[in-house]
Amino acid sequence: MRSELQLEVNEDHANGTPRLQGPGGGVIMITPPIGEDYWLFRVWVSKKQAVIGFHKFNTIGIGFAREKKDWNTNLPFTGDAERIYEHIQDNKGKKPTREDCVAAIRMIQEAAEQLMPEHAARVREYNSRERGAT
Repeated sequence: MRSELQLEVNEDHANGTPRLQGPGGGVIMITPPIGEDYWLFRVWVSKKQAVIGFHKFNTIGIGFAREKKDWNTNLPFTGDAERIYEHIQDNKGKKPTREDCVAAIRMIQEAAEQLMPEHAARVREYNSRERGAT
């Protein structure tokens, strides 16, 4: 594995998805302008490719910065790192290794968990109930 994997944090996107109070007390979420600078967490896995974490409504999605084959391929940070990699791998390109990509996903998951601990706990609780029900 590359020893230089580093997590970057984009402070410009630390506040999450823009929200407005809707009629009757509901919440309206607005998709912000999405472009190459729309990321909260980023880990470069090659010279041209990074794994990113970004606000996606009530969670943080994880995917590749450059999506060449399948646009909008990402999963919430609360999933298994290997499963996230399997889902997004078509967009990784030739250079990044599986090992580096999974390590980058885990780095983003740890940062996202620190930012959204209550959300992560609710998802874990829900998943454990679902496994118990089967």
